[in-house]
Amino acid sequence: MKKVLITGGAGYIGSKIVTDFINKNYKVYVIDNLSTGFKYLINKKAKFYKCDIANQIKIKKIITKFKIDSVIHCAASTNVKESEMKPKKYLLNNVNKTELFLNSLRDTSVKNIIYSSTCAVYGKIKIKVNERSKLKPDNYYGKTKVLAEKLVVKFSKKYNLNYALLRFFNVGGSDLKNKIGCVKNNNQLLKNFSEEIKRKTYKIKIFGNNYNTPDGTCVRDFIHINDLSRIHFLILKKISKNNKSYILNCGYGKGYSILNIINIFEKIIKKKLNVNNLPRRKGDIPYMVADNSKLKNILKFKQKYNIKDIISSSLSWELNINS
Repeated sequence: MKKVLITGGAGYIGSKIVTDFINKNYKVYVIDNLSTGFKYLINKKAKFYKCDIANQIKIKKIITKFKIDSVIHCAASTNVKESEMKPKKYLLNNVNKTELFLNSLRDTSVKNIIYSSTCAVYGKIKIKVNERSKLKPDNYYGKTKVLAEKLVVKFSKKYNLNYALLRFFNVGGSDLKNKIGCVKNNNQLLKNFSEEIKRKTYKIKIFGNNYNTPDGTCVRDFIHINDLSRIHFLILKKISKNNKSYILNCGYGKGYSILNIINIFEKIIKKKLNVNNLPRRKGDIPYMVADNSKLKNILKFKQKYNIKDIISSSLSWELNINS
C-alpha cells in the first residue's frame, strides 16, 4: 500500500485531500498543530499526529517508522490581510518552518513532495498568467510562498526528490457528502458572503470598485475543492511514475468579478444583497486568472464543476452543515 504524509491535514483543503487519498487506497498520515485546523475534519481512517511542521525529530520518526514515500505539504498561514499586519508570523510559518520540515525529510524513504503554493506569487498582472510568468508578489503572503517554493526546489534537486509546485487560484466549494468545507474564515470571499446570508443580514462588502477591470471590481479564477484534490492525486501519480518535477497553475482559466459572484449568489437565494462599497485593501490584486493549458496537457485534466457548483456548495455547507 502506498503511503503519504499530509501536513495541515486538519484544514479545509488538507482534510479533503486526506479523504480522497484514503478512498484511492493510500495509507495516509496527517500532521497538524491544530492552530487553524479542526481534528473532526480528519478522516478517521488516517493516522493523526498533533505535531508542528518544525518538529524535525518527531516527523523523521513518523516517516522512518512507516516508510512513507510521498509528502503533501499544505500547512501554512494563508490570510493575505493578516500577512500585511504580521509579516514575521508569515515568515516563520511559511518559510522558516518549511525549511525545517524539509530538513526532516533528509535521508528518509521520501521520494516525492507536493507543495501547496498560490497564484499570489505572480502579483499584479493584466492577462492570464502561465507558469513561466514573472514572480512579483504584491503582498507578503505571496512573498513567503515564493521563498518557500525556492526552498522546495533547491532541496528536491539536492536530495534527488521529485516535486510538484501547485499554484492554487481561488479555492471554493465543499464536499457535502463527506462533510468537509471551510470552517475557519481566513477572509475568503465565498465564506464571507455565505456567512452574511446565514446571518440573514445580506450585507456584502466590496473592497474597491474602481479597478481597471470590466466592472471596476477585482476579477478572480475559482476552482472547486474536489477538482483541486483530484489534481493532487493525478500529479503524485505522474511524478512517481515519470521521476519528473512540475509547476502547475490550478485554476479553471476563467475570471469572475466580485459583482459576477454577487449576482450568482442572488440568483441562488432569490434575494437581492445589500452591497457596501469600501476603499481598496492593501495587498489585493485586481486581476488574477490562470492559463491552465499546462495542467490540461500534463494531467489531461478536465474540470468537473463550474462556478455555480462552487458557490452553491459553499452556501449549502454554511447553511446546513457548518453550524
